[in-house]
Amino acid sequence: MKKNESYLKDYALLCRHADKLEPALFDEYDVQRGLRDKNGNGVVTGLTNISRIESFQMVDGVKTPCEGKLWYRGYDCIELVRGFRGKHYGFEEVAYLLLFGELPTEAQLKEFRDILASHRTLPTNFTRDVIMKAPSSDIMNSLTRSVLTLASYDKNCSDTSVENVLRQCIGLISVFPMLAVYGYHAYNHYQNDESMYIHRPSKKLSTAENLLMMLRPDKQYTELEATVLDIALVLHMEHGGGNNSTFTTRVVTSSGADTYSVIAAALSSLKGPKHGGANIKVVEMMRDIEANVSDWEDEDAVRVYLKKILNKEAFDKKGLIYGMGHAVYSLSDPRAQVFKGFVHQLATAKGREKDFALYSMIERLAPEVISEKARIYKGVSANVDFYSGFVYSMLEIPLEMYTPIFAIARIVGWSAHRIEELINMDKIIRPAYKSVMQEREYVDMEER
Repeated sequence: MKKNESYLKDYALLCRHADKLEPALFDEYDVQRGLRDKNGNGVVTGLTNISRIESFQMVDGVKTPCEGKLWYRGYDCIELVRGFRGKHYGFEEVAYLLLFGELPTEAQLKEFRDILASHRTLPTNFTRDVIMKAPSSDIMNSLTRSVLTLASYDKNCSDTSVENVLRQCIGLISVFPMLAVYGYHAYNHYQNDESMYIHRPSKKLSTAENLLMMLRPDKQYTELEATVLDIALVLHMEHGGGNNSTFTTRVVTSSGADTYSVIAAALSSLKGPKHGGANIKVVEMMRDIEANVSDWEDEDAVRVYLKKILNKEAFDKKGLIYGMGHAVYSLSDPRAQVFKGFVHQLATAKGREKDFALYSMIERLAPEVISEKARIYKGVSANVDFYSGFVYSMLEIPLEMYTPIFAIARIVGWSAHRIEELINMDKIIRPAYKSVMQEREYVDMEER
C-alpha cells in the first residue's frame, strides 16, 4: 500500500460494517445465494439448445446421482471425440457444430476452416502498438484489452444483427490464439528479459497446431502434442448456459451491448480462480504435495497430507483440494474421464509416469478424505481442471497461458450463446434483489 493510501484501511472497515449481511437473512427471505439452492442446484434462468449437462437421473421418482455427461447440440462429447480422433483435428468441426447446430460435411468443414484461416490476421501494427505497448504478466487482462481495442477498428462495431455478430465472433475465434500468445511473448520479453518471438499463424494448420507453433521458439511440436491440445480445446469449448462466464455473456448481450464488450465481460468473468483459473491452483497444489511428501507411492503419507490441506494446515491454507468436485457433476466429470486416457499417453511419451501415478492416486484418495471430513450432498470426483493443468505442463505451456487457453476454447461457446440470446430473447436480464435496508431520517451535519 502506498504511503498516501493509508486511508484505505479505515475506509475498508466502513465498507465491511455497512455491507455485511447476516447469513440468517438469506434463509429468512428464501434467497438462493449464487443463484443456487441449498443442494447446489442452479436456479433456472433461461432455455438453451446449445448444450446440456447431466449429473442426476430420476430413479423410481428419486433424484439419483449418475455418471456425468456433457452434450453438444445433442451429441455426447465423448462420442464426438471418438468420432474425430485419429482422423483430423476436432476444434474446427465442433466449433461449426456449436455455432450452426449441425455437424459439417467434408465440404462445409473445409470452407469453415478456410474462413477461420482467412480471419487469422490483425490490423496493421496492432501487435506493436497495442499488445507490446503495455505488456502484463496477467495475459487475461492483456487479452481483454486487445479485444476492446479491436472494437475501434470495426466500422460496424455496434451492429447487433445476427450476420454482423457472426462475422465478429468468427473473427475473434480466429485471432484469440494470436492475441493470447503474442501477449505472453511481449510479457516474457519486456518483463522477463527473454527473447522475442512473433510467429505468424499458418493457414494450413489447425487451431491447436497454430497455438503450439506460435508459442514455441522453434515452432516445433509433435502430432501427439497437437492432438492432446486439440482435445483439450474441444472439452473446454462449451459447458451449458449457467457457468459464470457464459451467463455473463448472455446478461451483457441482453443489454444490447456490442460483441467486443460482451466478450471482454466474459473474459473478465473467466479469469477468476473460482472459474477459469482453477487449473493453475491444481498445478500449484500438486507441486506443493510433491515437495512435501517424500515417497509419492506411499498412500498413507499422501492421505495424511491431503488431510492437512483439507484442515487448512498445508498449501494455501484455504481448506480446498483443488480439482476435486464440481458445481454440477457428482459421480464423474465426463471431460476429466476423456482427458485421463490422453494424459496417460502423453505422460508416457514425456517420461512423467511417476507424476501421472501421483495424480491418479490423489484422484482416488481425495474423495475419500473429503467425505470423511464433511457431509456432502452429492458425490465428489475429479473435474476437468484436475488434469488440464498437468497436460499443459507436459506441453511446456507457461502457467500464464493456462486460463487464456481456456478462453481460446470457450469463446466458441460464448459466441453460440450470444447469438442464441440475440435471436430468442427480447428482454434485458434483470434478477431481483431483496432490500433489507432500514429507513432512517436525515441528520444535520452538526448533530452527527
